[in-house]
Amino acid sequence: MSARAVFLDRDGVLNANLVRDNRPYAPRNMSEFQLLPGVEDAVERLKAAGFLAIVITNQPDVADGITPRATVDAFHAELRRRLPLDDIKICFHNSADRCTCRKPLPGMILEAAAEHDIDTSTSYMVGDRWRDVKAGQAAGCHTIFIDYGFKQDEAVKPEAIVKSLREAVSYILGRV
Repeated sequence: MSARAVFLDRDGVLNANLVRDNRPYAPRNMSEFQLLPGVEDAVERLKAAGFLAIVITNQPDVADGITPRATVDAFHAELRRRLPLDDIKICFHNSADRCTCRKPLPGMILEAAAEHDIDTSTSYMVGDRWRDVKAGQAAGCHTIFIDYGFKQDEAVKPEAIVKSLREAVSYILGRV
């Protein structure tokens, strides 16, 4: 029997975004990298319910020379230390690279699904940007959008709109 997973965007879902001019940005150093309230408990609840927890994250700041890869690796080491994650999939490309892994394309989700024998039709993608929702939909996942009120570049129609990962997990667990 295939596994169920919750695919989690990183910035804005697990850790806080930095906000400049009412737009969200990824942290650039460890002092800016802060887990959001309730994230540890939320991921533990998913794991206890039998879901795999897999991070699916675009990190174009590496390609753009803004954030060193070693810093992103340190962020992920901290996530692995504090959260019971099963995997972290990262796209280090920017839009100009036209790769197949960068969200809104479903490449990272499909790769994780193949590696972990995941049924995407019983899985969820949780994100705070239009790219997350589109990637989840393209992979055949249920989609949950965490709405912080930021202007989105494209309109999306997720299955559910919530205010935090905690709310997303309650929604997911209420459906199983």
